[in-house]
Amino acid sequence: MYSKILLFVFTFFGLFFQSAAALPTANEKRDVFTPPVLYPHAGTVWYKGQTHNVTWDVSWHPVNITNKIGRIQLRKGVITTPLILQAGFDILLGRIEVHVPWVEPGDDYSLVLFGDSGDFSAQFTILE
Repeated sequence: MYSKILLFVFTFFGLFFQSAAALPTANEKRDVFTPPVLYPHAGTVWYKGQTHNVTWDVSWHPVNITNKIGRIQLRKGVITTPLILQAGFDILLGRIEVHVPWVEPGDDYSLVLFGDSGDFSAQFTILE
């Protein structure tokens, strides 16, 4: 019985201190960075199989960004598809090359730039 109580106490305090150590301190304040997507813009036409540079504005980024790892996904209408066009890049690059996937032609595509949050591009067209 005594050993079970000791095990519980050590487990409780171990989990408590581990959780407390993971919390950011006042010196580690982080800011959310939501850079606007510059390209593609309204009126842009992409063709399946092409390669394009997606660009976003990084001129005003905060010093301490919550998440600097970027990901770009394709969006069709109001639904973000599971198609990841690029991932694992530094959000402060300001541009990354993507390959246009083989999807149904349409004029209601947009991109979602993930880092701290999801930033949508303007809607554009993908044709065959």
